[in-house]
This record gives sequence, C-alpha cells and structure tokens, in this order.
Amino acid sequence: MRGTVFHYDEDQDFGYINGADGKRYIFAREDLSQHVALVRGTPVEFRPDDGTAHDIVAAASPVGGMAASGADQPQHFGRLAETEPVGPAGLWTYFRRALRENHVNFTGRARRKEFWGFFLYWTIVLIVTSGLALLINAALSAFSGNLDISALGYIVPFIFMLVTVIPSFALIVRRLHDVGLTGWLALLCYVPAFGGLALLVFGLIPSETGQNQWGAVPAGVKI
Repeated sequence: MRGTVFHYDEDQDFGYINGADGKRYIFAREDLSQHVALVRGTPVEFRPDDGTAHDIVAAASPVGGMAASGADQPQHFGRLAETEPVGPAGLWTYFRRALRENHVNFTGRARRKEFWGFFLYWTIVLIVTSGLALLINAALSAFSGNLDISALGYIVPFIFMLVTVIPSFALIVRRLHDVGLTGWLALLCYVPAFGGLALLVFGLIPSETGQNQWGAVPAGVKI
C-alpha cells in the first residue's frame, strides 16, 4: 500500500503513516526496511497489518492528494524527522536513550520492550561494575593490608546506581502511563521487600490499547 509519513517521534519511537485507504497506520523504526526520510508528507510504500505498517520503503512520488500542504518545505517532527537514515531500535538503544535523552522524561508512554531493555542492560552493567569493585578491593587489600580502604572499589557500582536513579524512575513512570495508571505508583518500586514484585508486575502488564491521556500507543504494540 502507498501512503505518506504523517508524524514521527524519536523519543517515543513511533510514528504514523496516512494510508491511501484513508486509514492511519502506526510504525516503529524497526519497520523501516530501507532508508526513509521521516518528514511529514514523505511518500512511502508499506505492508499494512491490523493498524500497523511494516516493510516501509520510500515511494517514487507523492500519493495524489495525500501530500501534506507545504511538502516542498516539510515540517520536522522529532529530532530524527530528517533525511538522515534511521536504524532499528534495539534493547541497547533503549538503555542509552534512557540515560542520555529521556533521563528526566516523565511524560509519554514506554512499552514493555523499552522497559525490559533498560533493566536488562542496567543489571548487566551493575554486575560488571560490582565484579570490578571486587577486583579493586582485593588488589587494595593485598597491597595495603588496610581493610578501611579495601572497600573503595564499591564506589564504582555506587556511582552507577546513583546516576541511574532518576532515569530508571522516569522510565517506570512512563511504563505506568502506558498501562493507563498514574506515575505516582512508581514509588511502590522503592518500598523494601515489595519493590521488586511491583517492578515485575508493572513490567508485565500489556500496553493500554489506543490513545490515553499520556499519548498514543507505543510503536510495535499490536492493537
């Protein structure tokens, strides 16, 4: 099917395409099968599937009557709504975005893939830094014999956890928005002996279908 790009939001990793059939289809960057300029009015061809667009490629010319007004000077939507190529969003990408671009983003929605992608790499980094801390502590203890300074290695994982407190909290808030709940429930994840269970439950609840008060359904979610 042919259509035109209507909107793309890099932070939330989703966009919309106006199809030639008059319907609007949601897509994610992994649905792009070749370089497509994510600019409003860009003509594309895609495979429709229950409200989502897959295998999106650039079309040779605009769809008659569907190109947005001002297509000669297209409006940009999101930081990646430009002509540069866009790669697929993997789990590492979600982790990096949470720390760099969404570290204080308490608005919008986060699907389960984004949630678990972040905490997967968060756990891996914590294990690596903790192992590094043990090696540093063993080395300091062997060379100095002073137990007071042999625990200095734990500064590394401590700094990592300190740096990721706000980004992880913001992600939990967006995940709660995605399931239609208030972000204040994220505080339950920091209650001793209960936080781990709350985190697991919030991460497993499916996305709320359609648009809610916090935005459109995240890309890649089947409606």
